[in-house]
Amino acid sequence: MARSLLVPTCVWRARPEVVVALDERFGEPVDCYVNGSQVWLRDDGPGEIVLEWRLHPVAGYRRPSGVDTYDVFSAVALALARGQEPVAPLGALWDGLEAFPAYGDEAEPSPLSAAATEALGLAPDGCGLVDHAAIGDAWERSRGAVSIVDALLRQLVPDPPAGDLS
Repeated sequence: MARSLLVPTCVWRARPEVVVALDERFGEPVDCYVNGSQVWLRDDGPGEIVLEWRLHPVAGYRRPSGVDTYDVFSAVALALARGQEPVAPLGALWDGLEAFPAYGDEAEPSPLSAAATEALGLAPDGCGLVDHAAIGDAWERSRGAVSIVDALLRQLVPDPPAGDLS
């Protein structure tokens, strides 16, 4: 059995300020997918390594009617920045944002967190090492019915031992 490769990553839960910061600091995504993912590639990682910033869709994502795949992010970000109702509730579109080395570059979680916080202007909700392959396999098996962000955060913040009341 092959060993899984652990990937350093930072994760933010989807909140209006995260989407607005993405738009204000990074602009339009470099790629958008029909599954709802939005992607930016930027050289703002530790040591200027390229980070992939991926806005993950909610489980069972459905594109809002009347909005093209490539326009969903900009329409939602603009509405949120203006304090208006977006084309769909944020919680119906994206679960959260993940930032990780795009091309398998090595990075430690702490410097990654510092660089990502500086780039986005918001500290992540979790940072550490994750098994992308296991998460991707679970998502594929469920045909997109599981939350990638929940799976990431479960790996970053494991359950406390039984009997631990802290």
